[in-house]
Amino acid sequence: MGFEFVKKLPIPAEIREQYPVPEELAALKETRDKEIAKVITGESDKFLVIIGPCSADNEDAVCDYVTRLAGLYDKVKDKLILIPRIYTNKPRTTGEGYKGILHQPDPNKKSDLLAGLIAMRKMHIRAIAESGLTAADEMLYPENWRYLSDILSYVAIGARSVEDQQHRMVVSGFDVPAGMKNPTSGDFSVMLNSVFAAQHPHSFIYRGWEVNTSGNPLAHTVLRGSVNKYGRSLPNYHYEDLISLLDLYNGMNLMNPACIIDANHNNSNKQFEQQIRIVKEVMHSRKVSHDIHKLVKGVMVESYLVEGKQNIGEGTYGKSITDPCLGWEDTERLIYDIAEYE
Repeated sequence: MGFEFVKKLPIPAEIREQYPVPEELAALKETRDKEIAKVITGESDKFLVIIGPCSADNEDAVCDYVTRLAGLYDKVKDKLILIPRIYTNKPRTTGEGYKGILHQPDPNKKSDLLAGLIAMRKMHIRAIAESGLTAADEMLYPENWRYLSDILSYVAIGARSVEDQQHRMVVSGFDVPAGMKNPTSGDFSVMLNSVFAAQHPHSFIYRGWEVNTSGNPLAHTVLRGSVNKYGRSLPNYHYEDLISLLDLYNGMNLMNPACIIDANHNNSNKQFEQQIRIVKEVMHSRKVSHDIHKLVKGVMVESYLVEGKQNIGEGTYGKSITDPCLGWEDTERLIYDIAEYE
């Protein structure tokens, strides 16, 4: 057999019992969840900015970043809701490379999944305690959702996961917003079908249980650009793309039509500095079109303390070891610019 069963890991309830969310932080999350949900449903006119490192590789640097973000939030919270990206799982196109803190709590050492489960939970709880901001993460592995389900206020479903039945059905049991990204092919219908599936109830097998879900009306779309058959990036954040998406939404009778624009990945061709220009174009489209203003509820931006990226082991504090990110000065300026548009 090709499987080596190394050790049985604690179930989510055991990890949650060992590393509980303090009551005051649970109450804070409940308040944040309601505020964010109201943006998706249209009850609130605030704009979501889901922002942070490509991957959360270092607890101290991530918590430093999130605490700085909280300082900015105090100045823009009348218009924006800032949601820090604390992404603890990193999808890899070829399967090679750093897969996130879940796999490697120390990027310079070998994989240790038990230590990773503990590390990602401790980091999320510390970030909330120090900043007052609950975070977003990506659900790369549906069976791991409950290790963080009492912590997260937003979940992203990636371009390679969005067509997967298990991801769609697990999202249907969430009580927080879930952004379903367009697949790498760029097919809007695949993305919208995933939203439809996530918004409806399902019965399926999950972690050895037969479960029923009620459907998640907060599931919505995320545009992140695509790749053509020649491997070239094709953006999908332009005015015409947003109007086309709205037309498709109107034809599917989905709840709470909403879209988030991912300014990096194939929208920027991973040219991280282009995120600034892309966000500003999206904000302009919202300004000139009432329909787009109602549809586009936020943006995703990859940023960290130091701009660019580094190789594992180089040791620059607060610099990405996966995709390159905006630095802090540009991040601060961009957030203020977004608030000005609003």
